[in-house]
Amino acid sequence: MNNNYYCIIMAGGMGRRFWPYSRKALPKQFLDFFGTGQTMLQQTYERYKQIISPENIYITTHTDYRDIVLKLLPEVRENQLIIEEERRNTAPSIAYAAHVIQKINPDATMIVTPSDNIILKPEAFKEAMLKGLDFASKSDKLVNIGIKPTYPETGYGYIQIDEEEESDFHKIKTFIEKPAKEFAEMFIESNEFYWNTGIFIWHVETILKAFHDMMPDICPRVECDVPDFRACPNSSIDTRILEKADNVYVQACDFGWADIGTWNSLYDNMPKDTEKNVIIDSNTLLYDCKNNIIQLPKDKLAVIQGLEGYLIAEQGNALLICKKDDQQAMRKFVNDVEMKFGEEYL
Repeated sequence: MNNNYYCIIMAGGMGRRFWPYSRKALPKQFLDFFGTGQTMLQQTYERYKQIISPENIYITTHTDYRDIVLKLLPEVRENQLIIEEERRNTAPSIAYAAHVIQKINPDATMIVTPSDNIILKPEAFKEAMLKGLDFASKSDKLVNIGIKPTYPETGYGYIQIDEEEESDFHKIKTFIEKPAKEFAEMFIESNEFYWNTGIFIWHVETILKAFHDMMPDICPRVECDVPDFRACPNSSIDTRILEKADNVYVQACDFGWADIGTWNSLYDNMPKDTEKNVIIDSNTLLYDCKNNIIQLPKDKLAVIQGLEGYLIAEQGNALLICKKDDQQAMRKFVNDVEMKFGEEYL
């Protein structure tokens, strides 16, 4: 393995879109959604161990989750954790991670990845990542991994490519976040759009230059031994860097990718019974029920009649029953819970 190759796994989010199964104390990256015996973080770590030397894999996470990460990944040493005292979205987090890696190895080329992806073709994935690392290590390009869409998914971001092309690498024309269905259908027909995986590859000096050019205000706050995340803006890498830079390329890939970011995306990627219900490791008796997703504690039984298109999820002291396709309503529910009851039920 190339000792100049590094990986940053982002595992600091609270997973609110999976409430109440995902809770603030134990968010989705630390859960075993698929009954495989491995959490999403563990699956992600094992995937990148096939590409990157284990000592070059770093985990960014919130200070609350330090012990959880170390318990789940016993191979990872504490100095491989990049701890955030405050959550300020992906831009400050990645800027600080790049600073940490640059101090260790100024010749580093790094993959930055979420911890909640499904990859169905591991060999194709490995080949694509190595190809992207090689490309980014020899150029001043910021690489965004893209997947050719197979259906008009409205929960993913899309990337439109320009005509300029270098093998599987296309200059990015524009980013579009979670379009309406009619637009997603048009994107697929145009053959110019890719799903945005949120997986990035770049040389450490290339991304740090982008931060100095476009977010100089945060650089002194994160380019230090003790970063001041509290003083950083709440900004995503997409809106503050990638959508503005002129050296961003999409790498066109096909490795069976899915983003498990919402209950809907989980439903789409889980096995279903004859009535299209998804039952997640739960005891249920269903009568005249279709297109539902159900997740319950192992010591509970649910007997349900006549529901179609619902989410039923219970964890700890919270139970949610709502239409499974209404993502906007789910966000409102979680916000309302926080406003009325504080963090007791989050």
